[in-house]
Amino acid sequence: MSEKMCVIIIDMLNDFVTGDLKCERAKQIISNLRRLVDAARKHGVPVIYSNDAHYPNDPEVVHKWGKHAIKGTKGAEVIPELAPLEKDFVLEKRTYSAFFDTGLDPLLRSLYSGEGVKTVVLCGLHTHICVRHTAADAFFRGYKIIIAKDGVESFTQEDHEQGLKYLENVYNARIMTVDEIIREISKKK
Repeated sequence: MSEKMCVIIIDMLNDFVTGDLKCERAKQIISNLRRLVDAARKHGVPVIYSNDAHYPNDPEVVHKWGKHAIKGTKGAEVIPELAPLEKDFVLEKRTYSAFFDTGLDPLLRSLYSGEGVKTVVLCGLHTHICVRHTAADAFFRGYKIIIAKDGVESFTQEDHEQGLKYLENVYNARIMTVDEIIREISKKK
């Protein structure tokens, strides 16, 4: 693939998969994400984890979702099946978007020997919330967007499907399967 890519895993955290704000449907994407992350690492595609790490007084905690993914707790850690490696990048976020006050944009622009990432592959939770807000910020910064349709999930099928449709229609995201993305990654360089 000629485009410089990265894989961004969003909020695959203990609290979202098995804990305080559990999404039962998250379990069905873990093996797909594992394959995608393994392929990315094998082909030199950067893997970035964007993880909620809230303070107890953050608006998402106080005004919407309740206590979840509190910075420094087990609930805010990536699930063991997808644990980051030392060469991966791990960014903490306190809002829905992986870009807001996290340093993600300068990181993306510094990768590939300063040539910068051109395409972000977004995966994780939740299709209609954090993935959607991250896609918005990626779009407005000029990145091409790929959504792994079998590598993102939501609390309900309806939220998931509406999220995918919105991402495609509004942010021109390419909606692809993990297998299709792996094929793209393997063509890189």
